[in-house]
Amino acid sequence: MKTRVAFGVTGAVVVILALFVFPPIVAQLLMMALSVCAAQEFTAATAGKNNKELQIAAMLLALGMSFASARDSYPVYWMRAMLYIGVVVLFVLLLRHHTKFGFQELAGAYFGGILIPYLLMSLIRMFTMSENGAFHLVIPLLAAWGSDTCALFAGMAFGKHKLAPVISPKKTVEGAIGGVVGAAVLTVIYGIAVSAFTNLTLSVPLCLAAGILGAVLGQIGDLSFSIVKRKSGIKDYGKIFPGHGGVLDRFDSVIFVAPLVELLLHLFSNLGL
Repeated sequence: MKTRVAFGVTGAVVVILALFVFPPIVAQLLMMALSVCAAQEFTAATAGKNNKELQIAAMLLALGMSFASARDSYPVYWMRAMLYIGVVVLFVLLLRHHTKFGFQELAGAYFGGILIPYLLMSLIRMFTMSENGAFHLVIPLLAAWGSDTCALFAGMAFGKHKLAPVISPKKTVEGAIGGVVGAAVLTVIYGIAVSAFTNLTLSVPLCLAAGILGAVLGQIGDLSFSIVKRKSGIKDYGKIFPGHGGVLDRFDSVIFVAPLVELLLHLFSNLGL
């Protein structure tokens, strides 16, 4: 527990420095590195640790996809190119190594190398959306991780009914509800505080929607990546974060929440809210 808490505090400091102190390129490079690690973890889980060819291919595709999708201002054909390149590269590997793996493993590598990086890079697209992007980026992190924390304490205090006993035995319905309520409260308080103490006005309806929907989708993301682990027979995706596991163990909920918040920011901006 001490290791987990210590690393959590260290991670929070790194996030704050990357968002508000260091040049934007630092945050972009950090997320690109995390995307590459996530691609390796997911491919190793779904295709097997011995399929090094697929893992390397997924990591290279993740590097390209995370760069191509880092900014809204980048031409969309770069992302289309990566979607196409991913198909070609992986099917070439299948043709060469069809005795070692099949389409199921190929699909896992494509998801890990193409889709996960695109979803994770929503954080950077929000970050570069405007000069106040750092404040926007905090919203999905607060919704995802705030929901996790609130769900944990609500489950410990009130949990009686199992939410998904086979996939994640410790999660309860009461904890899930507490996570949604807690995330909604946290994001609204954050929006009010940012509006009060900075030159940025964060819409309370936006923060409320991000908190509620983000908490729900974050819990779906958590359970989704948990069932992949269970099907793969592993406890954690990796060991890169002491006390927390791998990138996917820490960012499983964020992968589902970040794209949602990115869409909400565009939607509320277009509606003038």
